[in-house]
Amino acid sequence: FILTPLICLALNVYFEARDQPLIGQIAVAETVLNRVHSTLFPDTVCEVVYQGQYYSWNPELPIKNRCQFSWHCDGLSDKPKDEGAWEYSIMVAHGVLNGYTENVVEDALWYHAHYVVPEWSKSKRKIVRINDHIFYGSKNYQEVYLDHSEGE
Repeated sequence: FILTPLICLALNVYFEARDQPLIGQIAVAETVLNRVHSTLFPDTVCEVVYQGQYYSWNPELPIKNRCQFSWHCDGLSDKPKDEGAWEYSIMVAHGVLNGYTENVVEDALWYHAHYVVPEWSKSKRKIVRINDHIFYGSKNYQEVYLDHSEGE
């Protein structure tokens, strides 16, 4: 793949939420876009999706279990195998990137599967549970978003 914003977002939707209904897939994609607009995360879709720790001797190889999204550094192939789910992920990513969907997660920057309770979740503001994922925002909105109104 050539890693464009569409492909990066579609890969994340595919690996994080392909077994979720449409609203759950949109929610995962919206969380990535929220991160792009946050001062806490990188500024592009691909940088957000591939954010993690990488080996110094091979900066293209992520350290296992040291990524923002576990699918990227779980040691398994990052090539979609289910063609139908992959095509659907591309459509979801396209819709979200082009503003054709509603933001169903407000200002969420984090999420996790409902069957785990990560330590970080205690310091976040729970926004919504959508199927298998629980979405969270920061307790201090001003701290994590750039003021885009300046200079406009």
